[in-house]
Amino acid sequence: MFLPLHDRNTLRYIPFQTTTLILILLNVGVFIYQQTLTEESWGAFATIGGFIPASLLMSGGATIALPPGWEFLPPEITLITYMFLHGDFWHLLGNMVFLWVFGDNVEDAMGHFKFLIFYLICGIAAGIAHGIADPGSAIPLVGASGAIAGLIAAYVILHPRVRIWVLILGRIPLPLPAYLVLALWLATQILFIYFGDESGTAWWAHIGGFVAGVALVAPFKRADVPLFGRKTSTLS
Repeated sequence: MFLPLHDRNTLRYIPFQTTTLILILLNVGVFIYQQTLTEESWGAFATIGGFIPASLLMSGGATIALPPGWEFLPPEITLITYMFLHGDFWHLLGNMVFLWVFGDNVEDAMGHFKFLIFYLICGIAAGIAHGIADPGSAIPLVGASGAIAGLIAAYVILHPRVRIWVLILGRIPLPLPAYLVLALWLATQILFIYFGDESGTAWWAHIGGFVAGVALVAPFKRADVPLFGRKTSTLS
């Protein structure tokens, strides 16, 4: 529906968004590895690293068979590993653009390490929300969008009036304040949850990550970072 392109929101505490870049490189590195796999091997890899609600929650009588040699892997660890797997190039690209645009200022407000923990907790919360919504699912959940939903929440709480260039419907660039970007994003989630869609997107995971981001931004930010905005330079 829309893709963020750019904001002009300078860093105040860190010289560079190191953790954000490392997360992007990890996601890209895993995706490059995925491209070396056959279709059968990718299925096994997704079963190993993707989050499967039925495997963790033991619901619906589903039995998940891990590939030989991986039976030792506890299903709980997949609440982290699933965030670094992606279904295709466009899935990866969309998530990484969101991470790059929103991640740097959230990392600036929290510091490198606390930002990493925040990101992972939002992703874990997203996986749990997906599991609660569909506890019997034996389909692996993959992708960083749940964790990124937490970043969107944090960014808007920290910088609601910063203008962001957004590409609407893949062709219309508009500069919108962050709170309108959030409203557009939330409306998209609610519409697809209510009406359903055939894309296989885990919309409840996005909601779970977003709620975690709202709850955690205040305790994770630096003590001198204000909530709900500060004056920034205008976007051109």
